[in-house]
Amino acid sequence: MADERYDNAMQRLKDNDVRITPQRQIILKYLIDTDDHPSVETIFHILGKTFPNLSMATVYNNLRLFKRLNLIIEMPSVDGGYRYDFYDHPHLHATCDNCNNIFDLEDPEFEEIEQHFKEIATKDGFKPTITNVEIHGICSDCQKKETAQNK
Repeated sequence: MADERYDNAMQRLKDNDVRITPQRQIILKYLIDTDDHPSVETIFHILGKTFPNLSMATVYNNLRLFKRLNLIIEMPSVDGGYRYDFYDHPHLHATCDNCNNIFDLEDPEFEEIEQHFKEIATKDGFKPTITNVEIHGICSDCQKKETAQNK
Protein backbone atom coordinates (compact mmCIF):
# COMPACT_ATOMS: atom_id res chain seq x y z
CA MET A 1 0.00 0.00 0.00
CA ALA A 2 2.78 2.48 0.89
CA ASP A 3 4.44 1.81 -2.46
CA GLU A 4 1.21 2.64 -4.28
CA ARG A 5 0.84 5.83 -2.25
CA TYR A 6 4.44 6.77 -3.05
CA ASP A 7 4.02 5.98 -6.77
CA ASN A 8 0.84 8.08 -6.93
CA ALA A 9 2.57 10.99 -5.19
CA MET A 10 5.56 10.74 -7.54
CA GLN A 11 3.18 10.76 -10.49
CA ARG A 12 1.49 13.91 -9.17
CA LEU A 13 4.90 15.58 -8.97
CA LYS A 14 5.68 14.55 -12.56
CA ASP A 15 2.24 15.69 -13.76
CA ASN A 16 3.05 19.12 -12.33
CA ASP A 17 6.47 19.21 -14.03
CA VAL A 18 8.29 19.00 -10.70
CA ARG A 19 11.83 17.69 -10.87
CA ILE A 20 12.22 14.51 -8.84
CA THR A 21 15.22 15.02 -6.55
CA PRO A 22 16.58 12.57 -3.99
CA GLN A 23 15.65 15.03 -1.25
CA ARG A 24 12.04 15.21 -2.44
CA GLN A 25 11.88 11.45 -2.61
CA ILE A 26 13.17 10.86 0.93
CA ILE A 27 11.03 13.58 2.51
CA LEU A 28 7.89 12.35 0.75
CA LYS A 29 8.65 8.69 1.55
CA TYR A 30 9.17 9.59 5.21
CA LEU A 31 5.83 11.44 5.36
CA ILE A 32 4.05 8.50 3.76
CA ASP A 33 5.64 5.97 6.10
CA THR A 34 5.15 7.82 9.41
CA ASP A 35 1.98 8.23 11.43
CA ASP A 36 3.64 10.71 13.79
CA HIS A 37 2.61 13.97 12.05
CA PRO A 38 6.15 15.35 12.36
CA SER A 39 7.31 18.95 12.57
CA VAL A 40 9.88 20.41 10.16
CA GLU A 41 12.53 20.00 12.83
CA THR A 42 11.64 16.35 13.39
CA ILE A 43 11.80 15.61 9.67
CA PHE A 44 15.14 17.39 9.41
CA HIS A 45 16.70 15.61 12.41
CA ILE A 46 15.45 12.13 11.53
CA LEU A 47 16.36 12.29 7.84
CA GLY A 48 19.58 14.19 8.56
CA LYS A 49 20.97 11.11 10.32
CA THR A 50 20.88 9.16 7.07
CA PHE A 51 21.28 12.09 4.67
CA PRO A 52 23.76 14.52 6.29
CA ASN A 53 23.70 16.88 3.29
CA LEU A 54 19.98 17.59 3.79
CA SER A 55 19.38 21.19 4.85
CA MET A 56 16.54 22.67 6.88
CA ALA A 57 15.78 25.00 3.95
CA THR A 58 15.36 21.99 1.66
CA VAL A 59 12.88 20.44 4.08
CA TYR A 60 10.91 23.71 4.32
CA ASN A 61 10.90 24.24 0.55
CA ASN A 62 9.75 20.72 -0.20
CA LEU A 63 7.01 20.84 2.43
CA ARG A 64 5.80 24.10 0.89
CA LEU A 65 5.77 22.43 -2.55
CA PHE A 66 3.98 19.31 -1.28
CA LYS A 67 1.38 21.49 0.43
CA ARG A 68 0.79 23.51 -2.75
CA LEU A 69 0.24 20.26 -4.67
CA ASN A 70 -2.16 18.96 -1.97
CA LEU A 71 0.07 16.00 -1.14
CA ILE A 72 0.26 16.99 2.52
CA ILE A 73 -1.63 19.08 5.00
CA GLU A 74 -0.11 21.47 7.49
CA MET A 75 -1.64 21.55 10.97
CA PRO A 76 -0.90 24.18 13.60
CA SER A 77 0.79 22.77 16.68
CA VAL A 78 0.24 23.92 20.24
CA ASP A 79 3.96 24.75 20.43
CA GLY A 80 3.55 27.43 17.76
CA GLY A 81 4.96 25.45 14.82
CA TYR A 82 3.32 23.16 12.34
CA ARG A 83 2.95 19.42 11.95
CA TYR A 84 2.60 17.62 8.62
CA ASP A 85 0.58 14.70 7.34
CA PHE A 86 0.60 12.93 3.99
CA TYR A 87 -2.93 13.34 2.74
CA ASP A 88 -3.98 10.88 0.07
CA HIS A 89 -7.52 10.37 1.33
CA PRO A 90 -9.98 12.31 3.48
CA HIS A 91 -9.64 11.64 7.21
CA LEU A 92 -10.04 13.41 10.54
CA HIS A 93 -7.37 14.31 13.07
CA ALA A 94 -7.54 14.14 16.86
CA THR A 95 -5.01 16.33 18.67
CA CYS A 96 -4.21 15.76 22.32
CA ASP A 97 -4.06 19.10 24.11
CA ASN A 98 -1.85 17.55 26.78
CA CYS A 99 0.94 15.70 24.91
CA ASN A 100 0.44 17.34 21.47
CA ASN A 101 0.22 13.96 19.67
CA ILE A 102 -1.94 13.90 16.56
CA PHE A 103 -3.88 10.80 15.59
CA ASP A 104 -5.55 9.93 12.29
CA LEU A 105 -9.20 8.97 12.63
CA GLU A 106 -10.80 7.02 9.82
CA ASP A 107 -14.50 7.43 9.22
CA PRO A 108 -16.15 5.87 6.16
CA GLU A 109 -18.68 8.72 6.17
CA PHE A 110 -16.08 11.49 6.25
CA GLU A 111 -15.64 11.57 2.47
CA GLU A 112 -19.33 12.43 2.15
CA ILE A 113 -19.04 15.02 4.94
CA GLU A 114 -15.97 16.53 3.25
CA GLN A 115 -17.89 16.80 -0.02
CA HIS A 116 -20.68 18.59 1.84
CA PHE A 117 -18.17 21.07 3.34
CA LYS A 118 -16.71 21.73 -0.12
CA GLU A 119 -20.18 22.33 -1.57
CA ILE A 120 -20.94 24.87 1.16
CA ALA A 121 -17.66 26.68 0.47
CA THR A 122 -18.27 26.63 -3.29
CA LYS A 123 -21.68 28.29 -2.85
CA ASP A 124 -19.87 31.26 -1.29
CA GLY A 125 -17.46 31.47 -4.23
CA PHE A 126 -14.57 29.72 -2.49
CA LYS A 127 -12.53 27.09 -4.37
CA PRO A 128 -11.73 24.35 -1.81
CA THR A 129 -8.78 22.00 -2.19
CA ILE A 130 -8.50 20.03 1.07
CA THR A 131 -10.67 19.82 4.14
CA ASN A 132 -8.90 19.32 7.45
CA VAL A 133 -11.03 18.60 10.50
CA GLU A 134 -9.32 18.48 13.88
CA ILE A 135 -10.85 17.28 17.11
CA HIS A 136 -9.07 18.48 20.25
CA GLY A 137 -9.12 16.72 23.59
CA ILE A 138 -7.08 14.39 25.80
CA CYS A 139 -5.75 11.10 24.38
CA SER A 140 -6.24 7.77 26.14
CA ASP A 141 -2.57 7.59 27.27
CA CYS A 142 -2.77 11.00 28.94
CA GLN A 143 -6.10 10.07 30.53
CA LYS A 144 -4.53 6.92 31.99
CA LYS A 145 -1.56 8.90 33.35
CA GLU A 146 -3.91 11.42 34.90
CA THR A 147 -5.99 8.68 36.50
CA ALA A 148 -2.85 6.99 37.86
CA GLN A 149 -1.59 10.28 39.35
CA ASN A 150 -4.92 10.92 41.06
CA LYS A 151 -4.87 7.55 42.86
